[in-house]
Amino acid sequence: MRYTIHTGLALSAAMLVGTGANAQDATVSILPTQVTAWVENFNPYNVSSVVPTVTDFVYEPMVIFNSFAGGEPSYRTATAYSYSDDLSSVTFTLREGVKWSDGEAFDAEDVAFSFDLVLGNPALDTFGMSKIVSSVEVVDPQTVTFRLAAPSSQAVFEIVRVPIVAQHAWAEVSDPVTFTNPDPIGTGAMTEFARFTEQEYIQCRNPNYWDNDSLFVDCLRVPQIANNDQALAAAANGELDWMGSFLPDIENTYVSKDPDNHRYWLPGGSLVMFNMNLESDDAGNNAAFNDVNFRRAVSMSFDREAMVEIAGYGYPTINAYPSGLGSAFHAWNNPEVDEKFGEFTQYDPEAARTLLAESGYSDIDGDGFVEAPNGEAVSFDIIVPNGWTDWVNTVQIAVEGLTEVGIKANVATPEAAVWTEKLISGDYDFAINAISVGTTPYNHFERGLHQRNQGISRFAPARWDNSEISDLLDDFTQTNDLDEQQEIIAKVQMIAAEEMPYVAVFNNPLWYQFNTKRFTGFFDNENPVGNPVVHANNPMRVLHLLSLRPVD
Repeated sequence: MRYTIHTGLALSAAMLVGTGANAQDATVSILPTQVTAWVENFNPYNVSSVVPTVTDFVYEPMVIFNSFAGGEPSYRTATAYSYSDDLSSVTFTLREGVKWSDGEAFDAEDVAFSFDLVLGNPALDTFGMSKIVSSVEVVDPQTVTFRLAAPSSQAVFEIVRVPIVAQHAWAEVSDPVTFTNPDPIGTGAMTEFARFTEQEYIQCRNPNYWDNDSLFVDCLRVPQIANNDQALAAAANGELDWMGSFLPDIENTYVSKDPDNHRYWLPGGSLVMFNMNLESDDAGNNAAFNDVNFRRAVSMSFDREAMVEIAGYGYPTINAYPSGLGSAFHAWNNPEVDEKFGEFTQYDPEAARTLLAESGYSDIDGDGFVEAPNGEAVSFDIIVPNGWTDWVNTVQIAVEGLTEVGIKANVATPEAAVWTEKLISGDYDFAINAISVGTTPYNHFERGLHQRNQGISRFAPARWDNSEISDLLDDFTQTNDLDEQQEIIAKVQMIAAEEMPYVAVFNNPLWYQFNTKRFTGFFDNENPVGNPVVHANNPMRVLHLLSLRPVD
């Protein structure tokens, strides 16, 4: 089997091979993703085959924003940022003394070069910088200014996601799209690849890391694991220290194998909700869907606890926020919304039946199901991707609840690609769906509720047309004042709760398991510092790594 040993390391790769992680060499075994074989590609702009520990650990962000703390910034290769008064530009002050892993100085020229590289090569622009940044200006070696394509207080959250590469290493690269970056030079904590095979790689500390005094881990060991069954076997045997996979019946299959050390924490992630097609129609299902009282009755027929505990094995987090805000963003919660509309997200079939009757829905033909006030039948399929077992079971529970209150619905399971296309094209009546969340509530509200996204993406299939909420979301991007942003989101919650354009049911879990036998300092529900997952889309994993300490 071919493998590569990178020279110049104080730590012997031979010491690591076959032994896994142990306290003596302070090597953490992690599972950031499941693959059939590792591919030796260290290009941080290649999202398809790049090694998953290149972003963040080789190329450290300028700033890490903590969504678990209201977007609080942790400064890394930058020490500050500030917007112009009109929000048309944002300026970063870079940390002095930061070096690349080869000893060269890191400065503003590297930042500008990296963004020019991305803006000049659409294939590298995986974060959509061409729509956010118009130009980048080096003010001095420690200062760089981004001119924005349009004023926005949210631009900074996207800018810091772009990897900053070394100009002296990339300037002569003829094709940065196909470049595999075989000898990566970075500013992050773990830049040296001591071993690389298709089955395992070992990634070790940067000898010139600016924050080495905070780093107590020598290496990351990343085994190739192809599926959940293999992940469970490795985790149960104690071979993994930090991972994030779906483990069925986790208490019995994982925790019980070493109750003192095998642990997990599953905080809420993406919002899962039910969408109704609200496109204007005076007949059939759409007439009912466009009635907010019908939508409220639907919501009250849903047993969210059963969806979480039975369909989701207890892993998701119930979302009974009338606006769909979610517990991860409770710091933004508007309590007036709960007081006014909280009853409509509680499981209460009797209240649902009463609300339907008061709103003119009755069983005209005696079949046990209600007709709409105009006499039209109300009957629809709820689409859910085939094979998505937890979601299929969730929809089955939804159908049971709807049946109980007299609403006729069925489960339909198209393939995932067909389901996606139906949501985008509007060729559906009712569907389960999800929206990814971001640093602030703005992200999922904007994706799901803004007028400009309706019928454009899978995240906004309801075709809900509300200019007031769209204007509020636009206003959010035009202020950098947290108090003003809080007031705006409070108003957004009130409108979303009052009109209920979608029915939130739970937040998918952030998959996260850990083993304290060799290391301590892991984030958990008693130490909820931030997003704990080791996956490549989570910059907080840098701070998580720095919190780990070998067990003596």
